[in-house]
Amino acid sequence: MTTPRPFGRALCAMITPFTDAGALDLDGAQALADRLVTDGCDGLVLSGTTGESPTTTDAEKAALITAVREAVDGRAAVVAGVGTFDTRHTVELALAAEKAGADGLLVVSPYYSRPPQDALEAHFREIADASGLPLVLYDIPARTGTRIEPDTLIRLAEHPRIVAVKDCSYDFLGTQKVLARTGLAYYAGCDEHNLALYAVGGAGYVSTVANVVPGPLRAVLDAFDAGDTARAALLQQRATALIELTMTSGLPGTVTVKGLLNALHRPAGPVRAPLRPAGRDTVDGLLAAYETLGAG
Repeated sequence: MTTPRPFGRALCAMITPFTDAGALDLDGAQALADRLVTDGCDGLVLSGTTGESPTTTDAEKAALITAVREAVDGRAAVVAGVGTFDTRHTVELALAAEKAGADGLLVVSPYYSRPPQDALEAHFREIADASGLPLVLYDIPARTGTRIEPDTLIRLAEHPRIVAVKDCSYDFLGTQKVLARTGLAYYAGCDEHNLALYAVGGAGYVSTVANVVPGPLRAVLDAFDAGDTARAALLQQRATALIELTMTSGLPGTVTVKGLLNALHRPAGPVRAPLRPAGRDTVDGLLAAYETLGAG
C-alpha cells in the first residue's frame, strides 16, 4: 500500500517573521520561505502555533499566504493554519486562505471550550464543507485540552477533503489504529517522532525545528526511503540534542527557533506578547547544538 503524501514528506511549521518594531515582515517571510524550500522542504505550514497565529490578524494571515506563495512559485505546497475556537471564524479564515492561494488548510481542535467528540466532528465537517481545499486536522490535546479521538478521526476520514493529520497526540497506538483503518496521511508534529511515525506508514513531518535545519531532517527520511534504516536512525539521533533544546526547554518552539534564527542572522525578528524572547543562555545552548549537528 502506497502511503498518501498530499503535501509531500518534509514540511516546515514556519515562523512568522516580524520587523524590529513588531510589524509583519513580508520580505523576511519570502526570504525564509525560499531558503527553506531550497534546502529541502516540500511544504510550508503558515500561521500555526509556531507562526504565532493567536497574535496575527486575519489580514496579516492572508498577506502572508500571498507573499509566501509568490516566493515558492509552485516549488512547495503552502498550507494555511486557520483553526480557532470559533467555527464561524474558522470558516471565514478558510475562505480567505483559499482566496489568497493556499493549497491546503491546517485546522486545530477548538481550544479552551473543550467540545465533546460529536461537536468536534461537526466543527471539522463544517470547515471541510466550506471551501474546496484539503484539510489537515491538527491533534494537539496538550495545548487545546481536547483530543481528536481515534474513532472520531476514522469517521472524519470518510470526508473527501479531510486528507491528513498533524499528530501531536503522543498516542502512538491510537495513531497506528487510524493508519490501519483509513487513508489519512499522518504527519509527525513532534520532531522526536519523525522517523518512528514514518517507519510505520506516516507521510512525513510538520516540523518546527526545520526552520533551522531543513536539510538534516529531510536526510532522515531520504535515508529511510533508500533502505538504509541504520543511517536513518543515526541521523535522527544526531538531531536529538537540537530537538530537545528547541521543543522541551520550557519555552514555546517559536521562541527558541526565533532566538536561534536571529543569532544566525536569518529572518525572524521578535516574538509578540505575551511571549518573550529567549535568554542568552538558551540561545547559546541552541547554537552549540546547531553547530554540533552541522559538524555531524
